[in-house]
Amino acid sequence: MERTVFGFIGLGLIGGSLAKALRRSLPGCRILAYTRTEATSRQALDAKVIDAICTSAEDPQFAACDCIFLCAPVQNNIQALAKLRTVVSEDCILTDVGSVKTEIHLAAAQLGLNGRFIGGHPMTGSEKSGFENAQAHLFENAYYIITPSEGTDPEKIDWYRKLAAAIGALPVILNYQEHDYATAAISHLPHLIAASLVNTVHDLDSKDEMMKMLAAGGFKDITRIASSSPEMWEQICVENHANISVVMDTFIRLLEDARAQMNQENGEAIHEMFARSRAYRDSFSSRSLGAIKKTYRIFCDIIDESGAIATIATTLAVNGISIKNIGIVHNREFEEGALQIEFYEEEPSLRAAEVLRQHRYQVWVR
Repeated sequence: MERTVFGFIGLGLIGGSLAKALRRSLPGCRILAYTRTEATSRQALDAKVIDAICTSAEDPQFAACDCIFLCAPVQNNIQALAKLRTVVSEDCILTDVGSVKTEIHLAAAQLGLNGRFIGGHPMTGSEKSGFENAQAHLFENAYYIITPSEGTDPEKIDWYRKLAAAIGALPVILNYQEHDYATAAISHLPHLIAASLVNTVHDLDSKDEMMKMLAAGGFKDITRIASSSPEMWEQICVENHANISVVMDTFIRLLEDARAQMNQENGEAIHEMFARSRAYRDSFSSRSLGAIKKTYRIFCDIIDESGAIATIATTLAVNGISIKNIGIVHNREFEEGALQIEFYEEEPSLRAAEVLRQHRYQVWVR
């Protein structure tokens, strides 16, 4: 690609993963970074993910950049925009990776950066945070939303679209208002629901925590995202509160309707609710990871004896299959299946299932 010098403000999970993805996809590029904690920059430099450390957002080294990614919290990104404006060239693309776009777009306009700022939102992530958890493959098959500001050169938009595709993402171009309304429904509200479900169980549980002990399977699946960063989600909910409130009104109405139908013992209406949701859910494309990162996992039936897990782990390792996580599921929902194995990507999970079946294990892919 023509633009080959990249700058970063922040190297957390998304920023670090993006830097690693660029290093892998464009090995000849040059990457500069400023992070609030110097140890993070040093770690990235030692790992050869970046080529140079900048000491601030006003570091003169940023003048050489063709594109700078703002990967800090929104308010920090806005402050960095104001500083970078006096350092970078007129042709440099300034972008971000935030989940809410309105506030930073308005700030960019006030700073006179319309046409130079292009919002970005890679719709992927993890419950884990920090550069130490960054992965070059994090963006593969994930939607990457691009939100150009008014007056942006179409050639710059096309360059950004090709860059997103180069790291394995699926670029989609939207205006920032449409982006914030959509993510309120498919990302922000689900996180609020997950947190509320977990807090419901916490508040209703007995002193011996029976609910907590039995919580597994489906409950853990739909509340997994409740383990996300409280600081990040505080900011998202405050910044996008208007859109989230609108979609929450619909969700609350549907919940209240479901409660009313149950209290009236209206089985037909309850059946219709589940049938309608299943039909729509089954129509979703499996092509992209979407706003909430998918977990690839299999369940394996094993004999409860010493060395059983080690045998399976060794079998997969011998076949070159890397495991993200492995552990016993005490609430056995899959006949006798008790071992849950998680993977970073879909292909290794399918290959692991095949290998284990060849060794006469009973395996379920979910």
